[in-house]
Amino acid sequence: MTPSPIRPALIVFDLDGTLLDTHTDLVESLNHTIAALGLEPVSYDDLTHLVGHGARVMIERACRLRGHPLESNALPPLVERFVIHYAGNMPGRTEPYPGLVAAMDRLKSAGYRLAVCTNKMESLALGLIEKLDLASYFDAITGGDSFPVRKPDARHLTGTIDRAGGDIARTVMIGDSINDIAVARNAGVPSIAVPFGYSDVPVSNLDPDMVITHYDELTPDLVERLLREYAVKVAV
Repeated sequence: MTPSPIRPALIVFDLDGTLLDTHTDLVESLNHTIAALGLEPVSYDDLTHLVGHGARVMIERACRLRGHPLESNALPPLVERFVIHYAGNMPGRTEPYPGLVAAMDRLKSAGYRLAVCTNKMESLALGLIEKLDLASYFDAITGGDSFPVRKPDARHLTGTIDRAGGDIARTVMIGDSINDIAVARNAGVPSIAVPFGYSDVPVSNLDPDMVITHYDELTPDLVERLLREYAVKVAV
């Protein structure tokens, strides 16, 4: 009997701090938002403690950081203010991290599928990726409002895998924060961490299965090695 061909792997990327360096535009839109409350601006150094759970939580955390905790009914107009400013200035100064596009070309040439799983609103994620002419690379792009749950809930990642037509046994998650490593762990897929994003601790402390420091390292050979090693680890 002829053995079944190996199904191409699916590589799922986080967005902010993983695929794209969005920090300048996030800070500008966040400061535009909290300026409506007369609050002092936040800085890039603050960003690592603010991002990862979407605009709503980022605004809440920024206000708390500035000594201005919010009532829940104060959030909707602030979120709207953020979204209007952020969407209206896309892509701003956001750009892919060095080596990313070449890495995605390598993976696509090898037949791999690619997807995005982010806690950013889906409309903002899709709009940004389209503005940067990167949408054609991805078989699925899901955001924090695509499902009833979001990272680190495993169902955000498994839902993304389903939309991308992937196989959970042939999936790798790449991210820069605890949410990304945790959602991979919760879903039972191997994780790769990148250290150039917005984590407030060294990514090695998050216990990913692998760390890469540049997208030049992201090759089909590396992905296949990680999948083999992970399969052995979970079988023990």
